[in-house]
Amino acid sequence: MARSSVASEPIYGKFWHKLKSFPGSLSKGSEKSPRVSGPAAAALVSAGIGCVTMMVSHHFSDGDTSKTIENLLWTLGSWIPGSHNPSKLWGNIGSYTGKETVLLLGWLVSWVILYLLWKDKQIKSKVIFFWMFFLFIAATAMSWHPLFGYLPLS
Repeated sequence: MARSSVASEPIYGKFWHKLKSFPGSLSKGSEKSPRVSGPAAAALVSAGIGCVTMMVSHHFSDGDTSKTIENLLWTLGSWIPGSHNPSKLWGNIGSYTGKETVLLLGWLVSWVILYLLWKDKQIKSKVIFFWMFFLFIAATAMSWHPLFGYLPLS
């Protein structure tokens, strides 16, 4: 396509041409590769920590365990739309919003802490994979209620 016809194209045409070349711009890579893996490791491992904190809060706020903790979590998550929805048609999310907030806080706080600890360190990929795998498996196992039905928390 001639250069003059691209200049006279509408804005959506120009956008479409840029969008079509997008993956090619990613293949160029960075001018300078990262020298440490600590910041990436902090981001990945902290996601697993956030999931585990959510499941811990879920088990401590179980209706049979502690109504006080469940109400506290519901208050903590009341900033999320739908937490307290009076509509019978749509219902409300309830205390799950607090558990989501605990996940968010656990993820962000652990990310900051791990970043500060690991920002100048080279973390081996097998260590990153092990902790991610372990934490996500732990969070998944904690969602399996027959496993935790036999462990009284109160």
